[in-house]
Amino acid sequence: MDKPRLAWAITGSGHYIKECLDFLLTLDRVDLYISQAGEEVLRMYGYDLKEIREKMPVYRDKTASSPPVGLFYKGYYHTFVMAPATSNTVAKCVLGIADSLVTNLYSQAGKCRVPSIVFPCDTAPEMETTAPGGKVMVYPRRIDLEGTEKLRAIEYTTVVESVDDLIVKVKERLQAVG
Repeated sequence: MDKPRLAWAITGSGHYIKECLDFLLTLDRVDLYISQAGEEVLRMYGYDLKEIREKMPVYRDKTASSPPVGLFYKGYYHTFVMAPATSNTVAKCVLGIADSLVTNLYSQAGKCRVPSIVFPCDTAPEMETTAPGGKVMVYPRRIDLEGTEKLRAIEYTTVVESVDDLIVKVKERLQAVG
């Protein structure tokens, strides 16, 4: 391995998925990890995995033990990004549950002291988000917002609240690792 890469995960949220993917596809040295729900959401929003695979390696959640997480122990990744992240995934991460590819990646990144940048879909009591048919208003529950707040307190984790903030934090991290 010559230089560590960025690991990026997509879960089952459509929350600004187009903007997240547009930015992701501008980056070099990235491996994309997709949860089962993330794969469904990408199809719902009209994305073709074949086209994404032409730009970067894509790993799907198809195994029980999530073998790719071992790459964190080998120094293969310098940063883990989860964008967008569902409230379900956030809740599991907050509770330390690592029962899927994405939650296992987040857990192992933290255990290896690899910084994570997370863009949760629930960051405010009232917000606009992206649905397959366009923009809609959503009203996250108190428990979803509490999960986002608890995630902020986890070591090696930066929570962002917008695509612009995501772009800034990822670029800062890429600049820091040179």
